[in-house]
Amino acid sequence: MSDCRLPSISASISVTVSKTLKRCSWALGSELEQHYHDTEWGVALHDDRKFFEFITLEGAQAGLSWVTILKKRENYRKLFDDFDVEKIARYNKRKIETLLKNPGIVRNRLKVESTISNARAFIEIQHEFGSFNNYIWQFTDGTPIVNRWKSMRDVPASTEISDIMSKQLKKRGFRFIGSTICYAFMQATGMVNDHTCLLYTSPSPRDS
Repeated sequence: MSDCRLPSISASISVTVSKTLKRCSWALGSELEQHYHDTEWGVALHDDRKFFEFITLEGAQAGLSWVTILKKRENYRKLFDDFDVEKIARYNKRKIETLLKNPGIVRNRLKVESTISNARAFIEIQHEFGSFNNYIWQFTDGTPIVNRWKSMRDVPASTEISDIMSKQLKKRGFRFIGSTICYAFMQATGMVNDHTCLLYTSPSPRDS
């Protein structure tokens, strides 16, 4: 039995959605989750700035719900210079303290500090491989892994590939990048397609 259900269609969602659209069960809680599910989750990504955004957001989610992070996403974009790694890598202690006073993000010192150190590690990868995109897609040989789960209960929290990715990124200086976070990152960026809805088995890639 599929874990996808027919949702109600809200006029407030900006994208055009077919009345026959089915969604994975995790996305039925709010319009914010529905929109993210319909337009981003599982869609192949090739944009470095977006990659860093998801590394940051997935790390921030640790111990929290994804919808909590989605609600804070616009605040993260504003406060972290739209995820410009060159700017973030230059953040100083004063900037960190300013960020920690803002309720628009997860005010966890280790998570905020890791965003800065991750930006520096991210830049090093860009210099070495030409782009983060060139580096990260090597873990799936440049091709999205399309699974055929019948239920979200079947979807793993981590895999052998996410284990390897986590270890490699940690060696390069990344923090808040455990295997579970890496797998969530892979789902978010379309390196893995874990939709339980057949409609989403072959999504169009996002622009590079």
